[in-house]
Amino acid sequence: MSFYKKLLLKYQKNNFIFAVLKNIHIMAVLNSIITRDIDKLTEPTGNIYESVMIISKRARQISTKTKEELNNKLSDFASTIDNLEEIFENREQIEISKYYERLPKPSSIALEEFTDHKVMYRKVEAEA
Repeated sequence: MSFYKKLLLKYQKNNFIFAVLKNIHIMAVLNSIITRDIDKLTEPTGNIYESVMIISKRARQISTKTKEELNNKLSDFASTIDNLEEIFENREQIEISKYYERLPKPSSIALEEFTDHKVMYRKVEAEA
């Protein structure tokens, strides 16, 4: 019997168990959530959608730059012949990959840069 079927049976027997499990899951999620003040995000541009667009474009730039750095570092380890020993013995490549996995998300970096007024942007006027 799967985990969810067992959980459903417990839920049917006792609603309290389900409520406790649901609260534990919600508490785990809440620890990783950061609330942002929309007024502070809207302040530089006057429009929340424009602010989000600027943040997303900056996040894409950061993501592209990070991906290029990672690919350049990993290209040193590229080999034309794949054998099983090289795959298991290449610890340095694994450490580089783990380092990049631990970096903050590009969207978080872009949001912090935007709120600290470190992002330069300009509005392009439409030609008539």
